[in-house]
Parts: sequence; C-alpha cells; structure tokens
Amino acid sequence: MSKGLLATLVIVGIIAVFGIGFFMWGTGVYDNAINAQERVNAEWGDVQAAYQRRADLVPNLVATVKGAAENEKEILVKVTQARAGIVNAKTPDDLEIAGREINTAINLAFEAYPQIRSTENFQNLQAQLEGTENRINVARQRYNESIRNYNTYVRGYFKRMALNMFGGGEDFSARKGFEASQQAQDAPKVEF
Repeated sequence: MSKGLLATLVIVGIIAVFGIGFFMWGTGVYDNAINAQERVNAEWGDVQAAYQRRADLVPNLVATVKGAAENEKEILVKVTQARAGIVNAKTPDDLEIAGREINTAINLAFEAYPQIRSTENFQNLQAQLEGTENRINVARQRYNESIRNYNTYVRGYFKRMALNMFGGGEDFSARKGFEASQQAQDAPKVEF
C-alpha cells in the first residue's frame, strides 16, 4: 500500500470518527434539550394544577365555614333570647317557661349541631388557604428553576450551534419564568 493511500485512509478515518462523534454529541444535545423543554412543560402543568386546586377548594371551604357560622349564630340568638326571657320574667311561671325555652333551644341546637365549631372551622379554612398558597408558590418556584435550567442549557454557544445544525434551533428559544400580574401584588380578600 502506498504512503499516499495510507495517509488518505487515515485522514478519512479521522474525519469519520470525528463526524460520528460530532453527530452523537449533537443528537445528545438535541435529546437533552427536548428533555429540558418537557420538564418546563411539566412544571407549568403543576402550576396550573395548583391553581385549579385553589379554584375548586377555596369557594367550597368558605361556603362550609360560612354555613357552620350561620348555624351557630342562629343557635346563639335562640339561647340569648331565651335567657332574656328569664331576665324579663315577672312570675315564677314566666321563669319556668323561660327555663324550658332555654333547655329546648340548647337541646335542639346540640341535636342539629352537636358542637359549636366555627372557630375550629375558621382555623381549618386559614390552614387550607395557607397550604394551598404554599403549594402554588412551590410549583412556581419549581417552574422557574426548570426555566433557568432549560435556558442555561439551550443558550450555551456550542449547544446552540448543535441545535441549529440539527434543525431545532428555533424550537429551543429561551423562555421567561413565571411573572406575577400587577393585581397579584394585592392580597386577595376572603369575604363572609
């Protein structure tokens, strides 16, 4: 074999090895960019799921607590009115009737609603609201972290070059993280 042919084969071999290596590196870059992009999409889905949880949960919790508070208010009004009857009693018969009314009001109240629990319900509502907002915050932070990782990956010079060579450069543009709206700076009001 001649030296020229041998040199040509060596050069072709080096180019082939380099080309295969570059191709494998480039496909790895592309695949990793796809993985990072899908992670961003999944994290945004988690943010949306947390928003949906809040939208489903909060109105139901507020309605439940509001209903329990109204029930307790009714019970306390009846008991207070019955007590007032005792204070206004002029005869022993009036006093006995007022006493029976208080007992009846209390018994009916505890049959319908065995324990006065509005304070506990309000505390549970507060805990649920706090937990829901914490879940949303964690989901947003994870989303922003995945955006940072994605942008760091696809914006690297050689990785950007490989993505462009493999035809996916436009598909891997940098993304913006979660940004709160102007209205989000004001705390929401929970009204009863």
